[in-house]
Amino acid sequence: MGRLDKLDLTATLGKEEYEERLYVAQRKLLELRLDLAGLLDDSELGPGVLVVMEGSDAGGKGGAIKRMVEPLDPRHYDVFTYAKPSFEEKTRHFLWRFWKDVPGLGGMAFFDRSWYGRVLVERVEGYATKEQWRRAYDEIVQFERNLVLEGVIVIKFWLQVSPDEQLKRFKSRERDPLRRWKLTDEDWRNRDKIDLYNEAVEDMFKRTDHDLAPWHVISGEQKRWARVHVIETVIKRIEAGVEAFENPVPDDDGWA
Repeated sequence: MGRLDKLDLTATLGKEEYEERLYVAQRKLLELRLDLAGLLDDSELGPGVLVVMEGSDAGGKGGAIKRMVEPLDPRHYDVFTYAKPSFEEKTRHFLWRFWKDVPGLGGMAFFDRSWYGRVLVERVEGYATKEQWRRAYDEIVQFERNLVLEGVIVIKFWLQVSPDEQLKRFKSRERDPLRRWKLTDEDWRNRDKIDLYNEAVEDMFKRTDHDLAPWHVISGEQKRWARVHVIETVIKRIEAGVEAFENPVPDDDGWA
């Protein structure tokens, strides 16, 4: 049985508890963000933070990101969304286009989709050869380990929803002219290949879940539950990362 099969999709939060926990978590995340940037009294520049959001189509990635950045100053974070690579990006190593967006020390970024497209959509749709996507697992793990060892806290989420809930959200978007842009023909086509995608997701968990950047698999079935658990998990990971952080950049770099 895979991790998706074991996930409890029935978990819920009441509105009052959700609002209370969200408020506390957002305030704490704001405090941590300012501390990492060295903007609080007696604070120093801390590690970078990279939150990677993956999940089912319409799984709630954007809504979770929105709640995380809501209390933050827009100058203190970046959000990047990745779709299919451009022609130039296809001529380079698949990780190239992500490198420039990785935050440095004291920075914070949120990735809506990421390099995991190589072992998911590119694998299932045949955009990458079998040799390429099989090789990508080790390349991704080494890439993430390098980031963490250089002072970036990498926090990876997978938000999962059931096919029924996904269909409900698709239809809701289809009826709303202001949200219809979020629904594409590819979203509908992907539903016909759900077994292939689930197989790819389980392989991804097995091959890329490692000690420096583990996967956090969360039910997105109820948005309140998902949003609170994502932000609370980010807080725990940042606190642990700060405690273990050793600044790899000396105060005086020694250059003549």
